[in-house]
Amino acid sequence: MEGKGLTPRPELKCVRGLPLIKYFAENWEQVEKFQARPDDLLISTYPKAGTTWISEIVDQILNDGDIEKSKRDAIFIRVPFLEFAVPGVLKGTEQLAAMPPPRVIKTHLPVEFLPQSFWDKNCKMIYVARNAKDVAVSFYHFYQMAKVHPDPGTWEEFLQKYMDGKVSYGSWYDHVKGWWEKKKDYRILYLFYEDMKENPKREIRKVMKFMEKDLGEEVLERIVRDTSFKIMKENSMANYDTIPTCVMDHSISPFMRKDTLRACTDTSAAKSERYHTIFGFLW
Repeated sequence: MEGKGLTPRPELKCVRGLPLIKYFAENWEQVEKFQARPDDLLISTYPKAGTTWISEIVDQILNDGDIEKSKRDAIFIRVPFLEFAVPGVLKGTEQLAAMPPPRVIKTHLPVEFLPQSFWDKNCKMIYVARNAKDVAVSFYHFYQMAKVHPDPGTWEEFLQKYMDGKVSYGSWYDHVKGWWEKKKDYRILYLFYEDMKENPKREIRKVMKFMEKDLGEEVLERIVRDTSFKIMKENSMANYDTIPTCVMDHSISPFMRKDTLRACTDTSAAKSERYHTIFGFLW
């Protein structure tokens, strides 16, 4: 991955009212016409809600808990990012076109923006939702280190944009609500990051059942261990440290920063009150 020809800190571009990273928006036609396969497994989250964690869990389940097989390549190669596009790098849609089945596909798209072929093929999907404030804090640090985003400004400035749905992928609330409502009609396993933290063994067992994989208790324990935050943070095939600094600068903030719940960043009283008015009833 080279990432040549990148414009530093480009402004977001909208697709049908949805703010997206500039390069992703410019490749939208290819994303929209993407053809899913019946045996595809889609992973969807709002950004910074445990996407890499659930991706690693799914890949290890597919490989029967063999960590060495899951270290065959970086997670963004094993689980391609559907809408990913930056100059000089293979697009997510191009990666997926060349990938043999079964494919595991990552997206951050709101439910109404998902290519129609996923619904037509009745693909299995896993969605992970995370507490809105923890997402905001993590997303702010990610904006700082991932240079395909605009400059986030101060925490206060970023939080205002986040609450207004003016960050990449738009409103957190609309995202989690849209996927929640869709699950009654399609094969969607809806998980919560907080549940995964509280009892990873129980939640991974749910994923195994959803994937129709019966791997036994010993393998389950191994997957729990090898997908822990400590192990993944040290695993170069899972922690994105092979991405060039022109795309992600780990010296600003590591991709895998913290796994604590209820992260706290100083916020004015007025903004904190508005935050809880918008999101507080959900968590």
